[in-house]
Amino acid sequence: MLLLIAIANTPYYLWASTMGSGASHPVDGSTLDKVVDFLIITTVDLRTYPMFAFLFGYGMMQLYNRQVSSGTSEKAARRLLQKRNWLLLAFGFVHAALLWMGDVLGAYGLAGLLMVWLFFQVKDRTLIVWTSVFCGLLTIGTVFALIGGWFLAQIPADDPMARSIAADLAPTSDSMAVTSYLASIGERLTYWTLGTFLQGLLSLVVPMMLLLAFWAGRRRILENPGDHLPMLRRVAVIGITIGWLGPLPSALDHVGIIDVPDHAAVVFYPVQFLTGFFGGLGYVALFGLLGHRLAQRRSGPPSGNLFLTDGPFAGAVQAVGKRSLTCYLLQSVLCAPVLAAWGLGLGQYLSSWSMLLYAVLVWGLTVAFAVWQEQTGRRGPAEVALRRLVYGRPVQAPAAA
Repeated sequence: MLLLIAIANTPYYLWASTMGSGASHPVDGSTLDKVVDFLIITTVDLRTYPMFAFLFGYGMMQLYNRQVSSGTSEKAARRLLQKRNWLLLAFGFVHAALLWMGDVLGAYGLAGLLMVWLFFQVKDRTLIVWTSVFCGLLTIGTVFALIGGWFLAQIPADDPMARSIAADLAPTSDSMAVTSYLASIGERLTYWTLGTFLQGLLSLVVPMMLLLAFWAGRRRILENPGDHLPMLRRVAVIGITIGWLGPLPSALDHVGIIDVPDHAAVVFYPVQFLTGFFGGLGYVALFGLLGHRLAQRRSGPPSGNLFLTDGPFAGAVQAVGKRSLTCYLLQSVLCAPVLAAWGLGLGQYLSSWSMLLYAVLVWGLTVAFAVWQEQTGRRGPAEVALRRLVYGRPVQAPAAA
């Protein structure tokens, strides 16, 4: 999943390229670049942050259940969740200020604060009803956006109004393109603030994912996927199908197979938000099914050594999962100073396909780091810092596996 996050972030590091209005990918490039753009638009763009939002909400329910089962009162456990959400918002602010404008921790922390306050104790039926209400509102908004896009498309492209709209909608990477690091901080924080409210609340996708995650977490669906296989299969098939079909018009327009005027291409974004919700759910279900398949392959009960229990690759991926916050932040450390204009500026020399290779390399380095930490019995530094701030006591490192 963190590999998908790395891939999703790649276009924003291509700061010297001109981006399309309907998809934040370079408008120029080789045939290989176009193929890469097409695949990322249809399978990754605006599908990864909903997926992680679900896992974030599911993790909150796991944390809450562990606290209550260990004797913590329900009220104290909820306060703990809210403290953690505030800290994630702060982590996101620092992350954006130092390195990455597209940070999602702030969006999750903000949405988590609101959803825990309003919905954490409601009945299961209420969670489903409000998810349906939010989904209905997003669907209505998408329909109106499609209608508005059709009317915009009737305006000739050379009309001054059309040119003005296209210029306003053109995505930029100002925080990546500026050569002064100090100046880039303000650019990043401006982008992050708007993105945190848009992704965390206004798009409704993260709130929907959190509500469904609360519902699923109460049923321990991802801990016990074997008990929910028919549902997981349906969600995976339906969700991924919608998630891949929804972006097709945007992808086809980007590679030039269909032609949507730049001033009307904004319509693709609400469609991406809506279908990305389903695509993110589909990915979560798919990984749940893969986890079940992995568990079936085990020759014996899980041991303390991930690599002996599940093999080198699955063990390495699990080592990353145990340090997901650290590995997420490490991606920015390996990307921003190397690619941004205020750093080495190498982003200007890359194209879509070479940037994809760089993202895979970055993910591979984070896997190697997580494996080293697992083998030496260390926790991720970001996880240690977050836990100390939440609980106010030091964390003892686990015994070496």
